Amino acid sequence: MHFAYSGTNLFMTYTTHFNASGEAHMVDVGSKAITQRIAVTEGYIKMHPETLQMIIAGEHKKGDVLAVARIAGIMGAKKTADLIPLCHPLPITHIEINLSAEPEHDRIRCETTVKTIGQTGIEIESLCATQITLLTIYDMCKGIDRGMAIDSVRLLQKDGGKSGHWQASL
Repeated sequence: MHFAYSGTNLFMTYTTHFNASGEAHMVDVGSKAITQRIAVTEGYIKMHPETLQMIIAGEHKKGDVLAVARIAGIMGAKKTADLIPLCHPLPITHIEINLSAEPEHDRIRCETTVKTIGQTGIEIESLCATQITLLTIYDMCKGIDRGMAIDSVRLLQKDGGKSGHWQASL
């Protein structure tokens, strides 16, 4: 992405979500090849050890926190185009959300894999699913632990399309 300084305005000279006049628009992906696309994302929610133990033991009075969070994450991926203004609605072919407790760090890790066969990537849907999953854990447990923190949400890898495979270096 390149930026050019013009007078008092900083003007973006290259980006896919702005036209030549600098107006936001949805990218035309109609001529792109249809390929299988996969995105894997992760994120964490840190909490008090007692909160984590309650979730692991399935003792929350609201029910199975992780099961509800997983369903919310799946729903979040499916609603991404309704939440992100310039995101294309995509036919999602697979969503997998894995939640694992990490008691040594007082947190839960969420890893999400989302797949489609289409003309544009699925990274935002995977990131959205991860965020909604973690937000649901927060929502269900906020009455007992308001200090929970969601962090390190990121893309781990993506595959498909013209750019092919990409993997995070860390």
